[in-house]
Amino acid sequence: EHYSAIKARFPGEGRRKWRLRVAELFWSLSTEQKASYLTLTNQGPITNENADFSTDEDPLDALLDDAPGVGLLVRTDYTDEGAWQTFHTKLQEAEAEFVSEPVPDADPDPLGEGPSTAQVAASSSATDAQGDTTMVDEDADGDADADDDDDDDETDAASILFVINTEAAEERARLSGLSNLAALRLLNDVDVRRAPHPPAGARRMKPPNKLIDHDGWQETYTGKTVWIYDARSNQDQCARLVSQRGAAMYGTATADSWRARVAHICDLQVNLAAGAMTIDFGGLDRWDYDERARNLSESVRPVA
Repeated sequence: EHYSAIKARFPGEGRRKWRLRVAELFWSLSTEQKASYLTLTNQGPITNENADFSTDEDPLDALLDDAPGVGLLVRTDYTDEGAWQTFHTKLQEAEAEFVSEPVPDADPDPLGEGPSTAQVAASSSATDAQGDTTMVDEDADGDADADDDDDDDETDAASILFVINTEAAEERARLSGLSNLAALRLLNDVDVRRAPHPPAGARRMKPPNKLIDHDGWQETYTGKTVWIYDARSNQDQCARLVSQRGAAMYGTATADSWRARVAHICDLQVNLAAGAMTIDFGGLDRWDYDERARNLSESVRPVA
């Protein structure tokens, strides 16, 4: 009902923006109205894969729907081409090494000292020298073996990362310095869920914030995992891994991030996508506080 009205009011914006506007209406409801909504939905999922808000087109669908990989790496700093090329070369090397290794069982880290790096099946996407992910032309080699043709779909489905490194000045301006929350809103679809419960004896956060807990609800995002190459990446050769929802522990936030070295990105991405690991730092809050504060600040601004 609200979604259809939003579409009519803001034609041409696309699914992701329309969903953000509907979510904004949800956050404006009173505590009692949100509770009534929970009763109406019978605690079921708010999204529906056949509804317009799941199937309508979005301006970025042409890019993202056909993109190989289970994750997206977005370059948001363009001040040091040499550092980027070094990073991207290391990423390609790590990906090639990852997919060439035998595949053992995906067991968790026995020491519990950080995310597991257990190997699971994956295949590499093709990337060019500038760092832009490219699709392999299936018809380019007319002499390809039949077995190779049969494996095309499996290879695309198992690719690891799609790199977004635009050359257009307008798009670079749009992506430069992108926050975690802005990246999720651009590349994922917004949703909401019940927020984790506070520990026994603890109070809910004040003031409330939808990325953590707003009347017992939390804003979340669905889609491919987002990694961000930023200005710090030029020096530390790491990328930000962005959370699509808060961790199970109360007080963590949607759009939280932490930095991972380029050599570990492919391994982490595949294990996350396969469900072979979760990141909770053993119950400690080790996410980047500065990025969290930035996201919380942006989250209270109206959808533009």
